[in-house]
Amino acid sequence: MQELIPLIRLPGHNDDIPATDAQRLFHGRGHQYPGFEHICIDWIPPVAVISLFREENDEALNRLADYLQSNIDGCCSVQLQERFLSQAPYRLLRGKQIDALDAIETGLKYGLTLGKSQNHGLFFDMRNGRNWVRANANDKNVLNLFAYTCAFSVAAIAGGARQVVNIDIAKAPLARGRDNHRLNGHPLERVKFEGVDIFKSYARLRKYGPYDLLICDPPSFQKGSVNIQRDYGKIIRRVPQLIADHGLLMLCLNSPDLDQKFLKDTVAQECPECEFIEELSPPDVFIDAVAGKGLKVLIYRYRKSE
Repeated sequence: MQELIPLIRLPGHNDDIPATDAQRLFHGRGHQYPGFEHICIDWIPPVAVISLFREENDEALNRLADYLQSNIDGCCSVQLQERFLSQAPYRLLRGKQIDALDAIETGLKYGLTLGKSQNHGLFFDMRNGRNWVRANANDKNVLNLFAYTCAFSVAAIAGGARQVVNIDIAKAPLARGRDNHRLNGHPLERVKFEGVDIFKSYARLRKYGPYDLLICDPPSFQKGSVNIQRDYGKIIRRVPQLIADHGLLMLCLNSPDLDQKFLKDTVAQECPECEFIEELSPPDVFIDAVAGKGLKVLIYRYRKSE
């Protein structure tokens, strides 16, 4: 574990991210650091969270917890999430127990919970995606598919979106998304929350359109709901029914088994009217030893055929 410590990016050591922002400090899951592929470390002030994807000995964990508590200003809790166990439980290693907190990212607040589910409510690798949405949402009607806790919606309203429609089959995360907007003092009359199955509710989606910006950040697999290798094409096929001429699309893919080519090929086949604009990269800490294994975010513009 001693060899890991120099690899940790302590808060305040990244010029692009303030020390007060929630952020990843070490990303072992990218397999860039042999021997530490099972470890990720996050800073959610005032909590440092160590996530393990396989068992690690307590002596090594205690040394790591001591280092984090001693070297991160304002750290008053070090918690361990054991992702390799059923329900991905948390346990306290140092300091005091904190189960709920408001994370800050680029001045926006997101309510997170630790210990109640596998994911706390905000994916740090999508930071640049949220910043892009905020910068490109002004006066737009936005459709947010697979909205989860509505982080993209928060960014869009902060960027001046005229309306955001959040779609997710799970209603509990949408309720947290509503709370996230309240945390930021956003006008809820400009935000809609629809707890429906995307693949069975296209009429409900069209009801609020046409959209100037479509965001699609699906899970790679969700039993009984989503198999993205099979289903992404179904979504892209509907773009002409949902998006206004010259509308923007942010298409995300977070499967290690599917690369950027899969997504580009799917768009070319199902909606050739979509013009590729750019790729967004995750923050620098999310390094992958094999290119294409991590998060893919592609920006397109839809142009109606003549």
